Amino acid sequence: MQKIPLMLTKEGMVLARDVFRNDSATGIPICGKGTVLTESLITRLDHMDVQSVYVSGHPVWADGDRSLEDMLQDLDRRFEKVRHDSLTTKLYDIYVKYLKRSMGDDGGRREAE
Repeated sequence: MQKIPLMLTKEGMVLARDVFRNDSATGIPICGKGTVLTESLITRLDHMDVQSVYVSGHPVWADGDRSLEDMLQDLDRRFEKVRHDSLTTKLYDIYVKYLKRSMGDDGGRREAE
């Protein structure tokens, strides 16, 4: 999951969280989690002064962003000396699952169509 400015959204991206006016999590959502963005919906959100949205995966890459593979390798290095402990291994597994879910198993990158 990635929070991006509305101006960087593209048709086909999927919302990872409900969208509220002015990024406030109170009130009725104006667009629900799981909604596939269209050009007309992006325009409507812009007219409602929505500044940013959470989208599935990690579709927008900036300088300094690390890939899922890089983050998993770093995690392996950090846990390599304590992997023999069962509780630490469970923590490691939880963190791997979180990274894969938040970045998407493909690291948020889409295959060429």
